[in-house]
Amino acid sequence: MHSNRAEPLAHSEGAMGKPQTLSDHLLAVARLAAELAEPQGEAAAALAYWLGIFHDLGKATTDFQRYLEKASKGNPAQSVPHSVWGALLLARLRNEESYPLLSLPILGHHGQLKEPGTAAQDFIENEKKHLERLRETASYLQTLAHALPQAKTLPARANTETEMAVRFLFSALIDADRLDTEAHFNPDMATLREGYPSVDRLWQLLHKSQDRLINSAPQTKVNRVRREVYEASLAAAEQEPGFFRLTVPTGGGKTRSGLAFALKHAKLHGLRRIIVAIPYTSIIDQTAAVYREIFEPLGRDVVLEHHSALDIPENEAINPEQVRLRLATENWDHPLIVTTTVQLFESLFANRPSRVRKLHNLARSVILIDEVQTLPTELLRPTLDALRYLVDNFGTTVVFSTATQPAFELAEHVPEFKGAAVREIVPNYHQHFSALQRVNYEYKNKPLSWQQVANVIKSKPQALVVLNARKDALALLDELKSEPDVFHLSTLLCGAHRREILEEVKRRLASGEPVRLISTQVVEAGVDLDFPEVWRAVGPLDRIVQAAGRCNREGKYAFGRVVIFQPADGTHPRGSYRSGLGEAEILLKLRGPEALHQPDIFHEYFERLFSIINTDNKNIQALRKSLNFPEVAEKYRLITSDTVPVIVPYGDAHHRLQAHLNHPSRLTWQRLQPYVVNIYRYEASKYHSCLEEVGQNIYKWLCEYDALRGLSEQLADPADLVV
Repeated sequence: MHSNRAEPLAHSEGAMGKPQTLSDHLLAVARLAAELAEPQGEAAAALAYWLGIFHDLGKATTDFQRYLEKASKGNPAQSVPHSVWGALLLARLRNEESYPLLSLPILGHHGQLKEPGTAAQDFIENEKKHLERLRETASYLQTLAHALPQAKTLPARANTETEMAVRFLFSALIDADRLDTEAHFNPDMATLREGYPSVDRLWQLLHKSQDRLINSAPQTKVNRVRREVYEASLAAAEQEPGFFRLTVPTGGGKTRSGLAFALKHAKLHGLRRIIVAIPYTSIIDQTAAVYREIFEPLGRDVVLEHHSALDIPENEAINPEQVRLRLATENWDHPLIVTTTVQLFESLFANRPSRVRKLHNLARSVILIDEVQTLPTELLRPTLDALRYLVDNFGTTVVFSTATQPAFELAEHVPEFKGAAVREIVPNYHQHFSALQRVNYEYKNKPLSWQQVANVIKSKPQALVVLNARKDALALLDELKSEPDVFHLSTLLCGAHRREILEEVKRRLASGEPVRLISTQVVEAGVDLDFPEVWRAVGPLDRIVQAAGRCNREGKYAFGRVVIFQPADGTHPRGSYRSGLGEAEILLKLRGPEALHQPDIFHEYFERLFSIINTDNKNIQALRKSLNFPEVAEKYRLITSDTVPVIVPYGDAHHRLQAHLNHPSRLTWQRLQPYVVNIYRYEASKYHSCLEEVGQNIYKWLCEYDALRGLSEQLADPADLVV
């Protein structure tokens, strides 16, 4: 039955020259899956153990053992599917054959989570074709009957809690299976996953660093506010895990205080890691740099950055620190992670093993969502429902951090979050907004032409203009083309180019040199710029205030000047952005621009916005209740997926592109990301003469890449969020 072997094999010879028996693999994965699921509760751990036992049972068939024997000898061999048999047996044992539930992670552990109807059809078709394989698998299961604990059940079926429970069990199974397989074939790699500093050690270093900073800082109004915010964060950290809100004005020390709350809170309540989710890669670079400076004694791998725009050095593959970080991106088994909101939330609703693998490590963690107001309004219901599940079931703490708080729990149109208990980390935040009032707002009712705006900017030695679209930025640049000291930031520039522009702009601001920056929204929400004057095209109310945060940031002047204006020929993104712009115009006319100094205006603004936008416009909640994992993964996108990556001729792009084409891998692709500009797919055909397809859905830009404008063609803006 098993190719003359007393015990079937799971894997061929590994690093020690010995094969791994199937029973050894199943039991090891079962124990590890239970351990990984334990933070989700005792019942989850027991269910994960069952999944570990059943996941590779199909390898016991004669057909699979023959395949493994041929493949291990280097002979051509056609792979033999094995996942379906353990899944089918588990479904039968649990009377879930017609509506598979717990067996879905087993069926999908080499492919993807399917929806129950498709899984049931797979069972029927495979049993018809390969009944003998099912019999062999069932026979082998008898030898492991002693290892099965008492059966546990999942929650009631038709709800989003069941959907999320299956997804998290899938995560624990995937990680356990991959880790045990890695330990068999590459034990040296497996050891690199160990030895990260504890949360307690990170907290000690931050505490010492903050003490040094406070003792050396001058006694200014800004530093007084920063100290009060920090002390309030430490006090709030003692409260029980749950939802928190960190409301801090721009320049109030949110980055350090948020980390201090998270680390002390994790230390006191036995939480395992800190996950900081940020909407823009420019802020990720900035935030990770602050963290690395704090934890410098522990080495560079103390912070895990997980985003595709990370600039990975050429020696990454031979640098043990970098290899450790690359391994940690697979499952987030790291104490301090800085990632994008896209990576976090799209993983939460994904159905493929590589994306879902990390999810079990969200349990008993602190998730700090920076600039939380940028979460897409059309996806709020599934997003907040998932966060509430983590808090209610897995002991996770979630922090909503921003100067412009949406106050989700007050929104009538987000029923999944209605009545959630959200505690303020800084109770007296109103006083801090008053103390740090560093700008005066002006509102221009009369529309201005680009020439009029340009004439004003020409007279300003240092000024920032923030516009709603890339097309608008290019139009204003046309009016300023003969002017010196003009810079441009938008997603028409690749990430590496934007970073260099930001550094030059910061240098000029610090030295007092002339600098006029024309930008889209990529400079808002956290980018550390400090202009004496900012002009902001009318947009969503929170975006206006975030732009104002780039004005007089350090309080160098009595007051900075923020001018809100209406471009006569301006454009703007559609959907919720346009709706937010309309609500902002109404509130500005009703309340006047001075109302922007009151942080609670955003409660009113977001409630108005949520009332006119469908907060689940893709019907994801209904799909989740029906356990339609593939459709949920397809529809839950923070950035629309109908774009193509274009490699632009900037810096080291050519060399990195050739390296990727010669040896395609995730690593070489990551190295290319700083030189990518994303354009809509329909534009790829429109500008076909400028594009060369060098790989599947990978394009090289052949036309001009301007040092100021970037891709100078009139391209639509797919997104200002960068994955």
